[in-house]
Amino acid sequence: MTDLTEILGDTTTITLIGLAIGILFGVFAQRSQFCLRSAVVEFWNRHGTAKLATWLFAFSSAIIATQLFIVQDWLDVGQARQLSATGSISGALVGGLLFGAGMILARGCSSRMLVLAANGNLRALLTGLIFAVTAQASLSGMLAPARLWIHNLWTIDGNARDLLARFHMGHPGGLIFGLAWLSVAIYFAKRSRHSRRQWLCSIGLGVMVALAWLLTYRVGLQSFTIIPVQSLSFTGPSANALMLVLSPPGQPWNFDIGLVPGVVIGSFVSGLWSKELKLEGFKGGSSMRRYIAGALCMGFGGMLAGGCAVGAGVSGAAVFTVTAWLTLIGMWLGGGLTNLLVDRPQHLATIPAVV
Repeated sequence: MTDLTEILGDTTTITLIGLAIGILFGVFAQRSQFCLRSAVVEFWNRHGTAKLATWLFAFSSAIIATQLFIVQDWLDVGQARQLSATGSISGALVGGLLFGAGMILARGCSSRMLVLAANGNLRALLTGLIFAVTAQASLSGMLAPARLWIHNLWTIDGNARDLLARFHMGHPGGLIFGLAWLSVAIYFAKRSRHSRRQWLCSIGLGVMVALAWLLTYRVGLQSFTIIPVQSLSFTGPSANALMLVLSPPGQPWNFDIGLVPGVVIGSFVSGLWSKELKLEGFKGGSSMRRYIAGALCMGFGGMLAGGCAVGAGVSGAAVFTVTAWLTLIGMWLGGGLTNLLVDRPQHLATIPAVV
């Protein structure tokens, strides 16, 4: 790593690392069909366990690998934004609920939109663009005042965001927690008869999250410039990638700038190899309105919560930050409620009234 940074420079090295991890993530996500929205729908509708197993494999392997790196003293996430900066409980809860609702309306989370767009899905392409515009508007545009108002309703100091410290579990405890969820994933995978390829690709997704934590930390140790310790997320990076296209040069080269095009490349190559590239569009105006509403909810909710289904739901959860876990809970609740109200309204009629 030292030789690479000396040859290429710090910013180029970290950008190429983001690109490489993005390519692998895109391949694994396309082959495994990883999507939090699918897992949420499957869970609340009680229809099978295949998508839930896929998500749990990625989730648990990210926790296991990240905590293993920390236990081995290869990684220190103490200076990561999720554990050192002031967080927002209100932002995590409201943002998580909004993002969960949005991914149901758009029929996919932000990372899934990126993967599908690279395979020729024009619905996902439009949704992803609106998502990125909304995220940028929420960061520093016309939606920023609303985001900041909700964010400031209930904040939490950085030193109080570590769940492992709060519950006196330590990183070995986090490792055991991840192994417990891995056993649940294996159980669901056997029930749904997951193929070996699905197992491996789902686990590969989680390993990419941990590898991003590790490599950004190692490069940051050797760099003369500030390289933040970070992992995969698609809210801020999508906004940054959009600004790079609309107003070059945009942000300086960094991990995020490499990540987004990397995912697109990886998903495209995987789809081309498996002959799954296919142009798909909208079937009607009502469908388009639904996707646009979903993109708006995900863009604002993801920026408010400080992460998307991957950024908070997997990367943040892997380092046990309280706001990430609250966001993840909000996504499951918001997704489940929106699924019930929008996609299964007839089910409400079967629920007994409370007298």
